Amino acid sequence: MTDTVVSSATKEVVIGSGRPFVIIGERINPTGRKKLAEEMKAGDFSTVIADTMNQVEAGAHMLDVNAGIPLADEPAILAETVKLVQSLTDVPLSIDSSIVAALEAGLEVYEGKPLVNSVTGEDERLEQVLPLVAKYGAAVVAITNDETGISEDPDVRFGVAEKIVHAAADHGIAAADVVVDPLVMPIGALGGAGRQVFALVRRLHDELGVNSTCGASNVSFGLPDRNRLNGAFLAMAIANGLTSAITSPLHDEVREAVMAADVMMGNDQDCNAWIAKHREQPAGGTGRRGGRAGRRGAGADGGPTLSVVPDPEATPEP
Repeated sequence: MTDTVVSSATKEVVIGSGRPFVIIGERINPTGRKKLAEEMKAGDFSTVIADTMNQVEAGAHMLDVNAGIPLADEPAILAETVKLVQSLTDVPLSIDSSIVAALEAGLEVYEGKPLVNSVTGEDERLEQVLPLVAKYGAAVVAITNDETGISEDPDVRFGVAEKIVHAAADHGIAAADVVVDPLVMPIGALGGAGRQVFALVRRLHDELGVNSTCGASNVSFGLPDRNRLNGAFLAMAIANGLTSAITSPLHDEVREAVMAADVMMGNDQDCNAWIAKHREQPAGGTGRRGGRAGRRGAGADGGPTLSVVPDPEATPEP
């Protein structure tokens, strides 16, 4: 099993088995967010700025950047967004587009080694995207569907993953730079979707030796109390070998599940991250219980209070 290293101009993030799980913030994406799409199309990036700061403050290790807006100049908007986000934070980015010209525009302005999101198993897509990944020395998300669509058979999806890894090698791209997305389906529509993903992630880890990612919130689509489901899914997927996910870090249920899974998998060395987040604060107040209450942090769970930039859009999570 090898590590996938991505970077900004000044900061590296390593995706890998036995390492802390990597959260890739999903919020800089106008899909399903009409107000954000209109803003970006008009050159207003106030919500992008808020989404960047919110997610980094909440603990995202990377950010996904998408500018898929119908009837807009997506290459120009994506390039501008990438430059802006990189001016605000040093976390590495995932450059996300289904349009090859937009991917190239984003890659041209990016400082560091990004993650390209994404390539599928379709022959035409492989021949369009993989040369770009090789040219710019990037890593790439490999989506496990092809010309036949998305198979409900995990064996078929594993075969697509193998195809992409082999095609990447033909372009000089190491398996370490291919992060496979097993495709998470809504559990409300397909009761076996969770089991399928867990089995496939384990095979990707054990047989292909590649890292993995997914759009984690897909699993709860159409169901109530989605954040609890997303957190439970991520903890179980991590136990089966998932090493990163594109998801929202803004919800306690998701963040806490990921941190706890890292502890249980031994990926949080000496439980340092968990302890730093949850231990009682040094004594400094007076209380009726021997100062115990005074040692509590400001957060509801005893941890530090999270300062978050308000989201101007204030819409529910998609």
